[in-house]
Amino acid sequence: MGFPIVGETFEFFRSSGLLEIPPFFQKRMLRYGPLFRTNILGSRTVISTDADVIYEIFRQENQSFIQSYPDIFVKVLGKDNVFFKTGDIHRHIKHATMHLIGSEGLKRKLIGFMNRTTREHLRWKATQGAFNLRHAASNLIVSYITPQMISNLKPETQEKLIDHFKTFNIEWFQSPFTLSTWKTVYKVLRARKEAVKIINEALEKRKDSIEKQGDFLDTLLEEMKKEGSIFYKESIVSLLLNIGFVSRDSTSYATALTVNFISKNPRVLTELKREHETIVQKRDDKEPGLSWEEYKNCMPFTRMVIYESLRLANLGTIIFRKAVKDVEVKGKLVVK
Repeated sequence: MGFPIVGETFEFFRSSGLLEIPPFFQKRMLRYGPLFRTNILGSRTVISTDADVIYEIFRQENQSFIQSYPDIFVKVLGKDNVFFKTGDIHRHIKHATMHLIGSEGLKRKLIGFMNRTTREHLRWKATQGAFNLRHAASNLIVSYITPQMISNLKPETQEKLIDHFKTFNIEWFQSPFTLSTWKTVYKVLRARKEAVKIINEALEKRKDSIEKQGDFLDTLLEEMKKEGSIFYKESIVSLLLNIGFVSRDSTSYATALTVNFISKNPRVLTELKREHETIVQKRDDKEPGLSWEEYKNCMPFTRMVIYESLRLANLGTIIFRKAVKDVEVKGKLVVK
């Protein structure tokens, strides 16, 4: 179980190669098997790397197991955060967010806007010589998603919110025991507080207004008015905050890693170019751009590359669950 209080937390968070099983798991799997106990972040923890056990835990979701996170996550992300809610809430959240980032939104405006903006942004970055692709993608994403969530902010207020989203990141979680981490945590908490203040003010003004803006905040307010809605003021603020930083961090990491994977596989790059050039050759208009129909019907190899990159670049390698009662799983007793 490791040292008193901190347990094996230091070793648990030690960095490892992207495409390898972390040494922390390797050593314990060899010694104890795929299911073992430890102490992480001051909490007694059972870790499973067994696919059958994980399936059984998901099968008993909201019965024997509920979603739960260590206390430090709650402090950073806020106790009202929708991430920490249990029950059917995530199905409702998925339904609501389809209005913002789902396939219908892509068909209507996302593909064309992102294609044009990405070209302009990367062309400008390229004039600077070498640049950090993850940071460039991060800035691009948050600059796009913020006005889609709340569209009627004053320009200076929108810039402040974008800056807070950029500061409010998950990098503190990757190395939580370096000295610089606690400075980062302080900045993240401060950015979260300021972002929540801006979103709250926008929400209050919108509630008192009869004018519709056609953005995601309008969608959430409409959902809140429905009978039996799971949305209330704090959960709306929480969801907008989550989308602002999660979409930025996850997508920018995946984008940078995808370019890294492609650079190490020249045959993949050659096939991608061939597929894209074929699309352009079939057009009457040879100008750069991409339609939803072209993406869906003419880019099977590109989609394969995207799916495989997402599989390899998955940031959610750890998921937390809490036993609400003693339960036996594959011959082992998990005590709540």
